[in-house]
Amino acid sequence: MRPLSRRAVLAGGAAMAALSGCTAGSPEPAASKAPDPEQLLLRELIAEKERTIGLYAALVGADGAKLAPFKERHEQHLAALRERLSAEPSPPAPATPSVKPSPSKKPPKVSLTRLRDTERKAAAMRARQLGTASPSLAQLIASIGACEALHAVALPRSL
Repeated sequence: MRPLSRRAVLAGGAAMAALSGCTAGSPEPAASKAPDPEQLLLRELIAEKERTIGLYAALVGADGAKLAPFKERHEQHLAALRERLSAEPSPPAPATPSVKPSPSKKPPKVSLTRLRDTERKAAAMRARQLGTASPSLAQLIASIGACEALHAVALPRSL
């Protein structure tokens, strides 16, 4: 067997580069990581808490001082969730489009019945969310769900 000449090696290298589509100096695109499911869950919980606090704020502002302690508990939940989210190392989340109600539709009226339903639905959802959470986040979610279930029963019948 005859050794390869320098010219043959260079020609073969050039042919391989051309065939492989290799371009010098251009970096390969980085594969995007799938978002962390726990980060997504935390963001979902935070958004939900913000909506619930908004409902309470609408009634607390309308002479619903009896509801202030309920609202404050939700604010504490929100603070704990935000703290948990900020402690998680992650890249910034992609912006989610905000959904604005159409101008022709009026926002639904906030009532004690609506608050009770919101609390009941939220408490029921927490059990489903436990399966995708880490043990420490699951404990926080279970505590929040228990509080929401209690709110659904403890909300006053009238203001």
